[in-house]
Amino acid sequence: MSKKSTSTGTQRKPKLGDKIRNIADKLKHETEVQKKATSRILGAAAQISANHEQLINEVVEMVTEDLDQQTQVYQEDIYTVEILKQQFKTLREASHNFKLKATSWESLANKLNDTFPQKLIQESNIEGLTVHLEADVAEMFPNSQAVNEALRFLIRVSNKNYKISGA
Repeated sequence: MSKKSTSTGTQRKPKLGDKIRNIADKLKHETEVQKKATSRILGAAAQISANHEQLINEVVEMVTEDLDQQTQVYQEDIYTVEILKQQFKTLREASHNFKLKATSWESLANKLNDTFPQKLIQESNIEGLTVHLEADVAEMFPNSQAVNEALRFLIRVSNKNYKISGA
């Protein structure tokens, strides 16, 4: 038998052209994988952006609702002569109800409003305002600076959303 004869189990050595084609196919496949990965990453980034915007809008909406609700609570606790007259037939009845001595409806309203410690009506030039944070909120903020930064962020976001909405 000659040395050139080959057995059926051995393979021939790949030629240079075959090697180049294999490398080109691998690169093409890798490029397709990279395109798909990039596309998925961009899609995820777009989804994150949309979710982020939606989350900001929801936070702004919740804060606005809370502020509106708090304003309503404060307004309910501020007494005027008209409100007192609607609730009570006489000044004597109103004074007795609140256990306060008053010589007029105005003085009764003033006394009632003076006893309410957290009135909404405050001076417009407030140098600093002390606010009581509830425990769950206080856990999130280590100091007043962190609270102020968070509130400033919400102000910026709500101002931005206000301008975007065209209101």
